[in-house]
This record gives sequence, structure tokens and C-alpha cells, in this order.
Amino acid sequence: MGDLPSTYRALVAREAVDGTFSHQIEELDFDFLPDHEVTIKVHYSALNYKDALSASGHKGITRNYPHTPGVDAVGEVVEDKSGKWAPGTAVLCTSFDLGMNTAGGFGQYIRVPAEWVVALPKGLSMPEAAAYGTAAYTAALALHKMEACGQIPEMGPIVVTGATGGVGSMAVALLKHAGYDVHAATGKADKHDYLRSLGASQILTREEVDDQSGRPLLRSRWSGAIDNVGGNTLATLIKGCARNGSVATIGLVASAELHTTVYPFILNGVNLLGVDSAETPIRLRHQLWEKLATEWRFPLNQSSVSIVGLDAIPSAIAQILEGNTTGRVVCRMS
Repeated sequence: MGDLPSTYRALVAREAVDGTFSHQIEELDFDFLPDHEVTIKVHYSALNYKDALSASGHKGITRNYPHTPGVDAVGEVVEDKSGKWAPGTAVLCTSFDLGMNTAGGFGQYIRVPAEWVVALPKGLSMPEAAAYGTAAYTAALALHKMEACGQIPEMGPIVVTGATGGVGSMAVALLKHAGYDVHAATGKADKHDYLRSLGASQILTREEVDDQSGRPLLRSRWSGAIDNVGGNTLATLIKGCARNGSVATIGLVASAELHTTVYPFILNGVNLLGVDSAETPIRLRHQLWEKLATEWRFPLNQSSVSIVGLDAIPSAIAQILEGNTTGRVVCRMS
């Protein structure tokens, strides 16, 4: 089976008999991997909040343990039983079930269905693609949906909430590169310079996107938004959105609930767009990665990406769970 070592290293999360969870780096046999067509040697992965939850035993994300998290993987094909991918081909695999219930990118090897694999676009290096990962891809999918509903830069500023996180940071940089005026909302007073370095023209406090008035509509303050927070923040973004603007909902850091009225939709024509990056049709997935490698390829500054080794992933997981991570953490798997 290709040129494989006898074992490989991976982060493994395990459930103890008392229901507690732990995770550590282990040496594994290849029978730990599922029986899918494509075996990939992972060169780079990236840390997402969902990975940290999976490593911590969140059964809403990962049902069965032991398990290797990691929803992003960039590397090269070792073997493909389907015949679609030649050995040595540089590829990436993000989302679908990778790192959720299928052993993920925090292992030096993964084995996935052939239809999950995307050729690494020309112009993107492996570490760059990993830094983009699910975060930039999700931001790109949000912008794609917004523009399909008529969003253009001339309509006015776009708000990004949770702006210092992985998806938030990528969204700020992508929107700026695509010609939009970006207003970044954050509760981290020490990260204003960081957000401006990504392209934010204005910084909003959390309170500015958390209206407590109870009014069904607000004065229009932005033409659209990419929201990572949910709850009343999402309701505020909808109420304060200008006519025919779009609000893309991506996350639920604050709450999964949404309490609003129909008035923003029927009086201002606001579009509420759901962004599901996990199950995007493969055709659109290829299209968006090509755009990220060409017209939507935005620069990654040094402050937005940190690179760690495999052995540092457990401490990086602790940092992201504590809310102490800024931007993207890329994991070098060699």
C-alpha cells in the first residue's frame, strides 16, 4: 500500500470509563484509519474551535472515541484505490466529516473518500492553504452567497463579529481584499491594531452590535455582516442592516437562539444567509478554492498566523478553549 511507514503519530482523544476525556500525542498503527479510498500524508493542518471541542469530548461534534480531530488537512496523496488521484499529487481536504467522526488532520496520515479531496490550487503553498483552511473557505462561502444576493462594496460597510477568531480574521482580510469597507466587532481592546492590520477601517465594541432597546428595526448602520456570534448580536445585525443587504450567519459563540421580527425582511429586504461549509457541493468547493488562489487571494500577515509542531497541539487546544487565540494556528505535521 504505497510508501507507508509501519506507524504514524497523531493526537488522540480518549474517553475514560468515568466519562472524562483526555487527549495526547500517540503512535498509531494504520488500522486506526477508516477504510476509505484515498490515503494522504498530511504536511499541514490548522486548529479550529470545532477541533478543540472534539478533542474535549463534545458529543455533538464527535460521537465515538478514541478519535483524532482536525477538520483541515493539506498534503500529498500516497494511495488512491479509486484511481482518481495519482500518488504525489498535492491536495487539500477540509470539513465534510473530517475530524468529526472520521480521523482528521491532527494525524500524520488521513484516509478519506475520493470525493472529499480537492487538488491544491496553483499559486497556493501548502502552509498557506492550511492557514486559509476551513476558516477562509467559510468566509469565502459567506461572501459568495452575499454577492449572489447582490452585495457590492458600493452599498456600504460590512460588519464582521468575533473578528479576532479564525473565521473572523480571515473574513476581515478577505472582505478588505475584495474591496469592501470592513467594520470589525470585538470585545478585545488590545486587538484593535491587529484588526486594523488585517484591513478593518473601524472597530466596534460588542455593545455596539448588541442592541437592548427591543425595537424591531434600527437606523441602518451597515450594508451587511458576517456573524460568528449568534443570539442577540445576530438579531442586532439584522435590525441595523441597510436595505437589500445580506447578513451571513456562521457561528453561535454567544447563543444558538435568534429572537427577531419579520420587519427587517419585509420592509428592508434584508437577506439572512446560512453558511454551511461542511457539506458544500464539491463543484462549488473547487470554485471557491480557485478564487482563494486567484482573485480572492489575500495576504497573510505574520500576526494573523502562528505555526506550531504536532507536539504543541494540546497546549494550542487549551489556548483556544480559553479564548486566548488570535487568528490562525497552523500545525506542521512532519
